[in-house]
Amino acid sequence: MDLLEGQLGALRDLDWGIYPYTTSSNTLAGFAPVGSGIPLGSIKNVLGVTKAYSSCVGTGPFVTELEDKVGDLIRNTAGEFGATTGRPRRIGWFDAVATRHGARVQGATSLCITLLDVLSCLGSIHACSGYEIGGEVTRHFPTYKDLEKAKPVLKEFPGWQKDITEARTLAELPSEARRYLDWIESEVGVPISHISVGPKRDQIIYTS
Repeated sequence: MDLLEGQLGALRDLDWGIYPYTTSSNTLAGFAPVGSGIPLGSIKNVLGVTKAYSSCVGTGPFVTELEDKVGDLIRNTAGEFGATTGRPRRIGWFDAVATRHGARVQGATSLCITLLDVLSCLGSIHACSGYEIGGEVTRHFPTYKDLEKAKPVLKEFPGWQKDITEARTLAELPSEARRYLDWIESEVGVPISHISVGPKRDQIIYTS
């Protein structure tokens, strides 16, 4: 079995990202065979990796961005600072619209939700279910022109405020955390196969 890992997410892809805030190449899973020599038909599984909240490096539209104490709390709890520069990363609520778009163009067959444990610091959690643009709500990822105008339509979830870093099965997670994950899975339309509850290699819940 071969494993290919991409460095950047779908929204940084030259063709399918939020141009001009993209990298100079294609970051999608579909381009992995081009440089690896592995036949396209050999790729059966594409694992979409996404955080339990949103983060962003650099400039560009960020619909769910938190520029308040909640954003600071998530950033400090997760250590969301550049490894080399120490620059604070931009933080926002989980964005189902952007994640659904990313999963679709990546051809994701399952999802890995990382840093779920970070949200244990919150008594209340929000997530974006749609964008309001010009007075209308859409669940579809818009063009860059409309993305700059988008406002998040947020859904609120109760937090769990419990240490989940020792959980190794779904049943060991608080019901509030499971409800949050169920919503993500339903909104994105791709099954969750992995859940990260800490930075160590064994701090992963396999759902199947």
